[in-house]
Amino acid sequence: MQVLILLPPSEGKTAPRRGRPLDLDALASPVLTPTRRRVVEALVAASARDDAAEVLALGPTQLDLLERNRALVTAPTARADRVYTGVLYDALGLEDLSPAARRRSATRVAVTSSVFGLVRPADRIPAYRLSGDAALPGLGAVAGVWRPVLGDAVAEALGDGLLVDLRSGTYAAFWRPPAELARRVATVRVLHETGGTRKVVSHFNKATKGRIVRALLEDGRNPRTPAALAAVLRDLGWVVEEGEPTSRGTQLDVVVSEV
Repeated sequence: MQVLILLPPSEGKTAPRRGRPLDLDALASPVLTPTRRRVVEALVAASARDDAAEVLALGPTQLDLLERNRALVTAPTARADRVYTGVLYDALGLEDLSPAARRRSATRVAVTSSVFGLVRPADRIPAYRLSGDAALPGLGAVAGVWRPVLGDAVAEALGDGLLVDLRSGTYAAFWRPPAELARRVATVRVLHETGGTRKVVSHFNKATKGRIVRALLEDGRNPRTPAALAAVLRDLGWVVEEGEPTSRGTQLDVVVSEV
């Protein structure tokens, strides 16, 4: 039994300059391979359309991302922990974890992806652009494509461990934990407190989540319940408030006053 930490992807990605092309059969969670193939094919086709920018909700300065998508099956790949960038991943710093923490990340971290469903840090992927709230011609809403199949992949990765769900709302829509998993699900929300008022602020939320994951991986403990996770986070220096258990799990609010 071990923790599984479920992350959102980053919108920004570092495009690998060299590396072998995408091999869907080599990715973790092979149960997702047929759906991955359908999404990749649909994204490549959508990116070649005359109205591709409109279909994928890209602005005039983002048209280079269409070329990335069109070359998806032939472009160089790299480990996912080098492709995903942005505030959360910069704070997490998967590449410069201690050796023990990096070994833990291989089995304890998974990223929800609009193209690949579920990605492990060592999975080799190309850079791509497909928002989680997008719809692809011929397939429909991306979240709806993944919803019927993602549960099996998460269940396989989770085993009988604790799920620590740090996904944003967009990617939480890809799969929601069933009631039978509720006692083993902790959903973490970050609240920024200033002047006696608390609210979710994107930058604080992402940076703190990255630091939380890094600290958990370096610490190495393996909590088995949301309450035990809250205790570990408090030991690591965070202010944590536990919500009441629900049919979807237990919400843990991490309260911060500075990033």
